[in-house]
Amino acid sequence: MPIYEYRCLACKRRTSVFVRSVTSSVAARCEHCGSARLSRLISRFATPRAGLNLNDAGAMDDLDENDPRAVARWAREMKDEMGDDLGPEFDDMITRMESGEDPEAIMSDATDSFAGDEDI
Repeated sequence: MPIYEYRCLACKRRTSVFVRSVTSSVAARCEHCGSARLSRLISRFATPRAGLNLNDAGAMDDLDENDPRAVARWAREMKDEMGDDLGPEFDDMITRMESGEDPEAIMSDATDSFAGDEDI
């Protein structure tokens, strides 16, 4: 579940876009002004703390990628292990997934909210 980052060419602010899978198409819009004129950024990444081995082939054996709760639990654990603040949008999406909400619906809601901001 990647999170892509963009710079809005209209308002110059950074926007993060949660995508369900790497193969999903991204129709990103600025979360601040609603513009679709975005430039993809190279996201910063975290390095794992001692004790976390992301290269362990069995680390994700029990993860059911079709269960939003399981994926949310895994994403929250990774965020906590990395120690980075991924922003309120990430926390909101994870909380919604933990409650069993469909990730597609969460993304649809995010896209719909952008459409209403274009008159700003």
